[in-house]
Amino acid sequence: MYGWRGRIGLIVPSSNTTMEMELYSALPEGVSLHVARMPLKEVTEEELLKMSALAVDSAKLLKDANVDLILYGCTSGSFIGGKDFESELEEKIESEVNVPVVTTSAAVLEALSALDAQRVIVLTPYTDEINEREREFLEANDFEVLDIRGMGITDNTKIGKMEPYEAYRLAKAMFMDEADALFISCTNFRTFEIIEALEEDLGIPVVTSNQASLWLALRELEVRESIPWLGELLREY
Repeated sequence: MYGWRGRIGLIVPSSNTTMEMELYSALPEGVSLHVARMPLKEVTEEELLKMSALAVDSAKLLKDANVDLILYGCTSGSFIGGKDFESELEEKIESEVNVPVVTTSAAVLEALSALDAQRVIVLTPYTDEINEREREFLEANDFEVLDIRGMGITDNTKIGKMEPYEAYRLAKAMFMDEADALFISCTNFRTFEIIEALEEDLGIPVVTSNQASLWLALRELEVRESIPWLGELLREY
């Protein structure tokens, strides 16, 4: 049986081409991934809110696969409504399908806390408007955002086509010694190949949306297996 240690039900935007592939590449033996989608083409505030309203329908489909956990796999889609938005989204889905739910934004908050990272720099592919919502979300949860820089992209398929080296170069360019951690935001932004290199070169922990999502999902399933090539978070915690 696939998923004998645990089954993760993943909900992603319809245009996401990265998250399930990165998670598949790192799943421990005995953990399975089952995916449903919500319609989204443009990463704008209006479209993200529309997409989130359809999360329950996707979760109901995943429940049919007897998943043990539902992961809402969209960073901006789980912080766009402010500080309490992601927790309210979790509660709404859980109440409808009676399956534990975690969001990418919640995973990022827990990952930064586990790493004792108070002051962070944030790299995203988003527009300034979405970045400002992200800054507000992180600061409302008691993190200090030293800098946040985006690439101004709204076409989500374009985000998925970017190579990992683009995130690496941009992250190095914005690094500052005062930072406790680097956070690379967006589940459609490919990062798994460059987490180790960035940690070695910058000397600080690196958290990415997909890495944190996988970490929290495995913790919730009580699968404590180390995945050393995905950085300090999945090596030590």
